[in-house]
Amino acid sequence: MSSVKEFQVTFDCAEPERVARFWCEVLGYVVPPPPEGFATWDDFNRSLPPERQGSSFACMDPAGVGPRMYFQRVPEGKVVKNRVHLCVRVATGLVGEERLATLEAECARLVALGAVRERLLPADGVNESCIVMQDVEGNEFCLD
Repeated sequence: MSSVKEFQVTFDCAEPERVARFWCEVLGYVVPPPPEGFATWDDFNRSLPPERQGSSFACMDPAGVGPRMYFQRVPEGKVVKNRVHLCVRVATGLVGEERLATLEAECARLVALGAVRERLLPADGVNESCIVMQDVEGNEFCLD
């Protein structure tokens, strides 16, 4: 039996490039090079039929360790809470005030990029504190 070696995280969204560029900033990811034969992604995009232009975008971990992120345009908007979400691990190993300060600093950076802070989930004796947020299209994620 083989095991999975790689996986991709796919987001349904209205504006794939906008959401992808937000997550590039959050995760330190980069936009991959355009397909062979195209100098830029804009050149590639213009080569597509009008209905497919702007329909997807991607970003990747420059070190090749994290999963590729793929963003695809869908006609319907987000209606309910995500069933799967990303936890952005910015305070791993930190506890107490040091953890909260790290979470708050990253929260402020992401709010400046267009994220929305939902709420702080304080430490409860089992789990450490985290901050629940939304990306630029309302997809929930946690700062952990």
